[in-house]
Order: sequence, then C-alpha cells, then structure tokens
Amino acid sequence: MLAHDGHNCLDVDECQDNNGGCQQICVNTMGSYECQCKEGFFLSDNQHTCIHRSIEGMNCMNKDHGCAHICRETPKGGVACECRPGFELAKNQKDCKYIDECLVNNGGCDHFCRNTVGSFECSCQKGYKLLTDERTCQDIDECSFERTCDHTCINYPGSFECLCHKGYTLYGLTHCGDIDECSISNGSCDYGCLNTMGSYECVCPPGKKLHWNKKDCVEMVKCLPNAKPAPKAQLVCSKTGGIESCFLSCPSNTLFVPDSENSYTLSCGVPVQQGKAQQKRNATLPSCADSIAPPIKQKARFKIKDAKCHLRPRSKEKTKDAGKQAVLGGQFPCTDNCQVTFVNLKCDSSKKKRRGRKSPSKEVSHITAEFEVEMKSEEVSDTCNIDCVRKRMEQKLQTAIKTLRKSINKQQFYIQFSGTEYEVAQKPAKATEGHEACSTGQVLQDGKCVTCSTGTFYSGEHNQCVPCSPGTYQDTEGQLTCEPCPSNDGQGVAGARNVSECGGQCSPGHYSSDGFKPCRVCPLGTYQPEPGRTLCFPCGGGLVTKYEGAVSFQDCETKVHCSPGHYYNSTTHRCIRCPVGTYQPEFGQNYCITCPGNTSTDFDGSTNVTHCKNQHCGGELGDYTGYIESPNYPGDYPANVECIWNINPPPKRRILIVVPEIFLPIEDECGDVLVMRKSASPTSITTYETCQTYERPIAFTSRSRKLWIQFKSNEGNSGKGFQVPYVTYDEDYQQLIEDIVRDGRLYASENHQEILKDKKLIKALFDVLAHPQNYFKYTAQESKEMFPRSFIKLLRSKVSRFLRPYK
Repeated sequence: MLAHDGHNCLDVDECQDNNGGCQQICVNTMGSYECQCKEGFFLSDNQHTCIHRSIEGMNCMNKDHGCAHICRETPKGGVACECRPGFELAKNQKDCKYIDECLVNNGGCDHFCRNTVGSFECSCQKGYKLLTDERTCQDIDECSFERTCDHTCINYPGSFECLCHKGYTLYGLTHCGDIDECSISNGSCDYGCLNTMGSYECVCPPGKKLHWNKKDCVEMVKCLPNAKPAPKAQLVCSKTGGIESCFLSCPSNTLFVPDSENSYTLSCGVPVQQGKAQQKRNATLPSCADSIAPPIKQKARFKIKDAKCHLRPRSKEKTKDAGKQAVLGGQFPCTDNCQVTFVNLKCDSSKKKRRGRKSPSKEVSHITAEFEVEMKSEEVSDTCNIDCVRKRMEQKLQTAIKTLRKSINKQQFYIQFSGTEYEVAQKPAKATEGHEACSTGQVLQDGKCVTCSTGTFYSGEHNQCVPCSPGTYQDTEGQLTCEPCPSNDGQGVAGARNVSECGGQCSPGHYSSDGFKPCRVCPLGTYQPEPGRTLCFPCGGGLVTKYEGAVSFQDCETKVHCSPGHYYNSTTHRCIRCPVGTYQPEFGQNYCITCPGNTSTDFDGSTNVTHCKNQHCGGELGDYTGYIESPNYPGDYPANVECIWNINPPPKRRILIVVPEIFLPIEDECGDVLVMRKSASPTSITTYETCQTYERPIAFTSRSRKLWIQFKSNEGNSGKGFQVPYVTYDEDYQQLIEDIVRDGRLYASENHQEILKDKKLIKALFDVLAHPQNYFKYTAQESKEMFPRSFIKLLRSKVSRFLRPYK
C-alpha cells in the first residue's frame, strides 16, 4: 500500500485480516503470506487448512507419505507402501531392500544362482545348458554335434569322450590318427615292417614266409614239423537212383564273406600262392607231406536257374534221406582220395529278363569255382611217374567237376561246416520255408540282426552263435566254423578269438621253433615281450640282460638310463633326444614313437602324444556358412604356425562373424595374433584383431565385403585357440544385423552369451540368416523351446522395427 508521504510503499500484513484465511498459523512475508500448521498437523493442498497427521488419515497425494517405491491408499484411509519386483519392504514398512532370491531354494535354479539388482539369474555348470524356463539345466550332448569326434563319441553328464578305432590313437582331444606301429620296435617284426592305415604288416625276405603269429619269418615250407596235420577240404560225389549229389567238407581254413544280400564268397583251404586276401588270415599250416610239383588248378562256372544265392542249412529230413541213399547208391571215383588243397566259390544272383514276352524276370545264380589239388610224393611209383600222376589227378578232378555240375543243376550240392550241411542256393519256394529273419552268420537279438562275434561260429542247425570249443579259434565275425589251433596239446579256452588264445604257446621271455611248447628260455643278452614267438630279440651293442627270460629292452643292462623323451642308442651307448615328430613316454626305451597321422611336435624330446599337433590350417572359403579354426583345435595349436583364410562371399552378400570364445596366452606379449581385415595389406580396413583370451562371446559384421584372416603363433606358449563360425547374409539386411549385434542386451546376460556358444542354436540362426525362407521350417513352439523369452523378445523388436519403420 502507498505510505503517508505519497511516495513509498508499505507491506500489507494479510494475517491481520481474518488470520489471512489460515486455519491455524499465519506468517506474514514481504508482499505475501503463508499458512502453517501446529505440530501433529500438516498443510492440505489448499495451503490454508490443516489436517491431523495420523497414519489413518495419510494419502498418497501427500508428498510426505514416505514410501520408497510405490504408495497405495488403503480402503479405510491411510497409505500402504509396496516395492518393485525384486525388492521387499524394510522393517519401517517404507523403505525397500534387495531380495536375494538365491537364498531361498537356490532361486529355483538347478545349478548356480546369481543375485542381480531387483532380480536373479540362473546358470549351469560347464557341459550343461540352461533350458528356456531359465531354471533347468540339461546335459549338452556334444556327440550330437558335427565333427565332435573323428571316430567314436561317448556322451557323459556334463562331458564327453572321444575314442578311436583299433590301430588309431587320439590326439588334439578329439582327433584320431593312424598309429605307426613300425616305429614301435619295428612292430615287433622279425624282419621288415610295413605300416598301413589302422594296421601294419610284417614282411619277410625272399625264401621265407610269415609264421602264423604274423610277425616271425620261417623257412619257405608248407608245414610245421611238429604240428598236427590240418584237416583237408574233401569233395565227395555219389549217385543214387540216377541223381548225382556232391558234398564239400570244409573242416579248416574257411572264410565266409557275404558280399551282398544275394551274393557271397566262400573259401576252404590254403592256396599254394596266397593272394593278399588270404595273407591277412591266420591260415593253419598243413602237415609236412610236401608236394612234389605245382598243384593242379582248374576253374569252372555253373548256373542255377530260378534260385538265389542264399547259403542256408539243409533240412534235417533231407539229410536223413541222403544218408540212407548214400549207403544204397554207388559212388564215383572221387571218394577215397578226394582231398582238395584249396577251393574258392563265389555265388552271385542276378535277374534275367525273358526276350519277346512281358513276363516276370527270372532269377539266375552263377557259381564260379576254383580248385587246387596237390600231388603227393607217395603217389609216384615205378609204374606211374610224376606226369602220369598229374594226368590221373587232372582226370579225377575233371570227372568230379562234371559230376558237380550235374548235382548243382539238380540242386544237390551241399557244403558241410561243423557238422551242418548247407545248400549253396535256394529256389524262392524253399527260401520262404524257413522264414529266416537274418542272413547266414547272423542271429536275431532284440529285433535286430547281429553278426556272430569273434570266438564264436554260426550254427545253422541251431540258428545261434556257438562259442568255439577248446582247441579251436575264430578271429573273424560271421563265420560258419572254428579253426583248429596249430598246437598239439589241444588246450586253450572256449571261445578263443585268435591263435594267441589257443593255449600251449610259449610265454613272454621264451621261444620255440613253432611258438608252442616245449619252449626254451631267452638267453642272456636277448628278450621277448610277446607270447608264441620263434625267436628272441638281441639287446644289441654287446649288452647283456639282468637275467635269462627277459621280456623287455628295459631288462637290458644299458650303460645309461634314458628318461622319457629319449631313446637308447645301442651303438654309441648314449641317450638321444627323440627327433621332431616323435615322442617317448617311458623310461629306458630304445625307440621313439612316430606321431599319429599327419601330426608333428613343436620341438624334439617330446614325452607324450599330446605334444603331437596337426599343422594343417587355412584355405579359401566362400560358402553361405562355414568356420575357421586354429590348427589342432580343440587341442593346443602348434608353435611357429601361420594360417591364412580368405572368405569371398557370393555377390550382394555380407559376412557375419561370431567368436564364441578364444584362448590365446597373454604371457607372450601378443606373440599369437588373430587378425581379420580386407586384404593382406597392413593398412587395409581391419574388422577384428586380438591376441588375448576372451571367454565372453562377441558377434560383429565385417567392415569389408571380403575378409582376409591370419593367425600367427610364435615359439612361446600355446593355447586351445578358437573355432569361429561365420555366415553370409543378404546385404539388404545389413542395417538389421548391425542393429542386433551392436545391442548390448545381446551380451548382457549369461543366458544370451551361452546362446552364442551353443553350436546347435548358432547353426539354426545361421541357417535362417543365410536362407531366410528356412525361417518357416521352425514352428513357434520350436523357437520357444530353443531360445529364452528375453532373446526372442529382443530379436522380434528389432525385426519389427526394421520391417515396419513408420508404424
């Protein structure tokens, strides 16, 4: 208001007029006023009246309600405080504190629970993956992935194991390489050793041949002096009631090979000049009645109409009838001395179409037979010299073949194994009589046809696999008889799987002329680590053994004791470091083992096969999807290696790279480097470069259309390396892909990180990125079962924004 002097202004005290309208206290201020309340009251929203301060009377409009997160008004008046998810009320019923969900039942997680701000996260042990319920952990079946193991993969809970076939050894954790057995004491061969893939062969000098143990070389004779004679194959033909019938008895050295469903090969005996196929078999040597001239060989071809090559047991009724007829009927000349040195039969069925008529094709089976018959010295006499004997034997064999042809035409030719007679081919009507579920040499087990294992033979009479009786053995699956052991004593175990289980062999540290008892002890200065041998190996260099009957070179009294990674040189009597590409894990050995397959070691003096590493890497890549990996992955990569890859995608496509994890040792001060850039030029655009270990995955797009990738290692420390998948995608999706891989939420949670490490999920994602139409292969349910909700939500929002930018 204007002062009395008419020039100055004075403040009006509004509180003088009706207390300024305030219910309780009015406080005058310069140019204005304010209402206040007494203790226990608070000012209402109209800024004049006062409300009694009580819990019952509080409401959420009052800024002093005190709730830290959420304020709720109660029906009776007053307020109640609540907290956001992941928090709980403190004791004062106003403040909110974190809930550690992991304290209660581990948060419902199978394995690990990690508390986060306002929430929690489950994770799994190594070797397990989190299911889409984000609670349950499931074993990762590594064996279901491609290229997990070279040969055999066995899955375990949380882990897996790779196994290699016989003759191969494991390297780089998952890879299998051929064992060079010849580098291990010359394969224990008497003379020469020839390495083959998955196996090896001992070879002998001219004038000698391999012993049955496949390692020793013996004089070129067709017998063992002290061995019992091996039973011969015998061909017997007879005629009863105008019908010819022939029987081929195969008591030893037999081999049955089912080539296909309607084809098989069968051999009896040992040919004089063995081919490669027969050399691989443990043929029992015959007795020492040497032949006096080359054997008589004849080959014949027979035809059976309307029949299939099925080797089936002959019915018991027919066998009985045949026995009666054999007693009554006359016999052909080839009966008393019809021993055959070697017989090879091949039966093959094929359909023959009739000409000129539309009729069903007819089955025709062809049998090709090869015979070898030896001439014996006792058959030569003053009245019949060698030529005479040969002519007689040739005529005898020709007569037998003629009779055999007639018997085959009338389907009266049978082969006998282990007391059971088999028909070589059957007519369709006969073939259906037995209703055989499996082929010969197999039996039905749990609804599947299983081949009779080694140590057993297939009994057609009982239709089951029967263990070999003591004194016999079988080293091949699916055979029809067991082979007699070369030993004289007839000992051994039932179910012997090879000659070494026959019994009666000389034990390690002993030898004999045939490998069987009686045996002699290895003299001083020699040793023998294996049973059934005909010799002992010398220590060499004038060394002697600690005692007679030594079983290892380690029993030789060397002048120095060599440690692993070295071998003893018997000439210089020094320990020599194993050369690069070899290793020796044992003390006191006189050899180093060659690394398996195409692997090598980084340095000399290696002590374990794990030091053998595959050096191969690099290449030209251009497919829609692929991968690059460090050499020897997942084993440690070799030293001083350089790999170069070039990814050249198809036209109008870009490259997406995912690095799930990478292991490069940091001790080398960036001695091992992985770099990705546009070209080999150091100044070209670089997309990615690292020299360290990162277990967190990362995804990124290439900054150039092509990629030149180089990995270099130095001579220092090594590591597991990397396996990096890539995919090429249509460049029209460039903005979408970059938007996804650059979003931090893709890597924020461990669950999302595990997706980028899951080979199956990455393969599914890459499959859709490379070929978008493949998206429709996956149903909505399949997607939910593959990926967690948070991941699907992230991708869906990105895709929707990309496809509908203006909505």
